[in-house]
Amino acid sequence: MIFSHITKAQVDELVRAKNHSLHINHHRAQIISERVRGVSCIFAILTPLWILADMLVFPWPTWGYLALMRLLCSAAFAGLTMVQNERRSLQTAFLMLGAMLAIPPVFFLGTQPLLAGLAGGDALTHISIKLYGLLPFIVVAGLSVFPLTLSEVLVAAASVVGIVASSTAYHPMHSLDDIVITLWMLMLVTGVSGLSGMSQLHYIFTLVNQASLDVLTGAFTRRSGRETIDLQFRLAARTNTALTVMFLDIDNFKSVNDLYGHEAGDHVLHNVAQSLSACLRKSDVLVRWGGEEFLIMLSDNAAEGARHVLKRISEQGLGNRPDGAPVTVSVGISERRLDACPDWDQLIELADNRMYQSKTAGKNRCTGYNEDTTVSPLIR
Repeated sequence: MIFSHITKAQVDELVRAKNHSLHINHHRAQIISERVRGVSCIFAILTPLWILADMLVFPWPTWGYLALMRLLCSAAFAGLTMVQNERRSLQTAFLMLGAMLAIPPVFFLGTQPLLAGLAGGDALTHISIKLYGLLPFIVVAGLSVFPLTLSEVLVAAASVVGIVASSTAYHPMHSLDDIVITLWMLMLVTGVSGLSGMSQLHYIFTLVNQASLDVLTGAFTRRSGRETIDLQFRLAARTNTALTVMFLDIDNFKSVNDLYGHEAGDHVLHNVAQSLSACLRKSDVLVRWGGEEFLIMLSDNAAEGARHVLKRISEQGLGNRPDGAPVTVSVGISERRLDACPDWDQLIELADNRMYQSKTAGKNRCTGYNEDTTVSPLIR
């Protein structure tokens, strides 16, 4: 089953994008942008090819107006193929998707006044007009190509339904049966597109989590952590907001492996990661930087956020060593604005250096960028 063994939190992520991580947004933006460009390229080629069919079916100047609209739509599709989303911004990806999805409905509305006067033509003309009426279904069906949440599919489909409803102004003789059947078919296609979009999204979640999460601790890997801090640092620099990095190293961890074995060491690492995660907000990021080293990224409200995490660590602790003694850590903290760091490499290096200052000063303490973030002892 596509959605087997799925949790309530995961269902919520498939329905709406509110709690998606930066990694998911980053990969989703890349996939959506690439598929918009690919689909736009196909339609830029296919759209003007239908001009020949219009010439054979419709009289002049009707097919001439249709040809002009097709050429304009083809140019718009071609323009989308040249749009780059190098920063993999989800907002840019949605703007590209919205622009692509808007082209067929605009074309659909533009054709209605032209085709309404030909409704009484021969059988071939009638069939061609019916084919034009399928454009809204093509738009909704096209949503299935993209990894979208259910709410995103519903918003897009609702817009198409509104366009279909407005088109009835040009066909006042449509029977109630025709309208009900059209709306019913749109609902069915929307349901299929929603399921397809969510299944793609679920697959992305699975792949991203497998590639970016450390199996032992559940924290982000160093590789994915570097990607995340690069994104967060650029965002913080652009909006001139705070970005805090906490560098943590478990004290005397080597002695756990030497005296009790690596299985006991893995148990300590797992407990420390779980305890740290419990101290963080959903917007904060925990990274296993290497071995017994962890990195925490706090966005916005830097001073209050850092003090909150330190207080939680001090109050609840980080578990016990195999001999029953509490696990302690040495911590270093840096902040983008207060430390005037021009890039994220320097931000991490500064936090790392302050962590070593905590080690040199006796361990189980935090060396921060001011008195409020300098704590000794950290765990009592």
